[in-house]
Amino acid sequence: MNTAVPAPTPTARALTWCLHLLVVGLLALAAGRAVADGRPHAAAIVAAAVVCGLVYAAGPLLPRVGRSRRAAALWLAAVDAAWLVLLALSADGVWVAFPLYFLQLHLLPRRAGLVAVAATAAAATGGYAAHQGSFGAAMAIGPSLGAAVAVAVAWGYQALYRESERRRHLIEELTATRADLAAAQHTAGVLAERERLAREIHDTLAQGLTSIQLLLRAAERALPGAPETAARHVDQARRSAVDNLAEARRFVAALAPPALEGTTLAGALERLCATTGAHHRIAVRLRVTGDLLPLPTAHEVALLRIAQSALSNTVRHAGATTAEVTLGLLGDHVTVEIADDGRGFDPARLPAPDPETGGFGLAAMRARAHALGGELTVASAPGRGTVLTARLPLDRPGGTGPGPGLGLPSGLDPDPVPDPSPEARP
Repeated sequence: MNTAVPAPTPTARALTWCLHLLVVGLLALAAGRAVADGRPHAAAIVAAAVVCGLVYAAGPLLPRVGRSRRAAALWLAAVDAAWLVLLALSADGVWVAFPLYFLQLHLLPRRAGLVAVAATAAAATGGYAAHQGSFGAAMAIGPSLGAAVAVAVAWGYQALYRESERRRHLIEELTATRADLAAAQHTAGVLAERERLAREIHDTLAQGLTSIQLLLRAAERALPGAPETAARHVDQARRSAVDNLAEARRFVAALAPPALEGTTLAGALERLCATTGAHHRIAVRLRVTGDLLPLPTAHEVALLRIAQSALSNTVRHAGATTAEVTLGLLGDHVTVEIADDGRGFDPARLPAPDPETGGFGLAAMRARAHALGGELTVASAPGRGTVLTARLPLDRPGGTGPGPGLGLPSGLDPDPVPDPSPEARP
């Protein structure tokens, strides 16, 4: 019977049932008093009450009444007609006007509903006055007051319903927006993780496998005339393969690089310098400056990877004889600087990265620095060497995170870390 609310809420259903019970109760009261008082037209009153009740009960049972405003208006007119017959037979019919107010306000447009309520109140007043044989102002107070209460309640309920609908739509929009945001965050997370893995693979596994390949080629060339040299190249390739296997396992387990296990960042860089110098014809040394503080693991990993990639580019492209790695503090930043005396290059004329030939090194290093709020700068010119500097911000005092620290180690692990070879292209 509710045409305004396609899917009634529990509250609306409860109010509808209360209205049904009120109509049935008032009709039963009119019929019962007619029988109990032995009125002359008791049978007609009972019949009129029954007919009015049956017409009223037909509304909820007819699907068309709930879907069509015109059908609802016709049904309401039939109920009003049956009520007017009852009112003409019994003064007790005046009480049924009160639930009729709610039906009219609910089923009819606002202006038509107000007209119907006013007409019903006038009919109730006139019918009651006719049964009393006289008219007084007090007779109009009851129907008029009931009409005013019904209008206030109906309009208040409609306002609350509209507000609840606005809130429901707002909640639906908010839920949809949160779902879209979650999907966007998931996509961004996937892309960020792919970028991170690409950097990790480029800085470690790809360079390590290239080094292994070149060492094996060198061993192949040296094998006929210099078996000892070939055996040394093979041993270096074997150790590089062991380190790369450890790197791959750390990727799976999402742990720190093996070069940082059991040592500090300074120790890992010292080891990197030693193994690079041992594998290639270049002298590499580490210099540590400043009052060093513990670093978060993410900072240590980023700085180690940047140093590995920078030294790889040095030994492959610079033609340098010496290189120096400097680790230290500059204001509220930790810095790693890699300087060489090689042939240098023009940073503005670097070739674009290519999946076949490489060239992703500088982009990967810069992305690592930016991901932690830092920056990476390259100073170079043809014939003047290259200086690459990575700067990452620090949170003072005492740093953040549980990193093992930057202090110089008391002992160095002689095993090499994955290291590039001078014959690979970036």
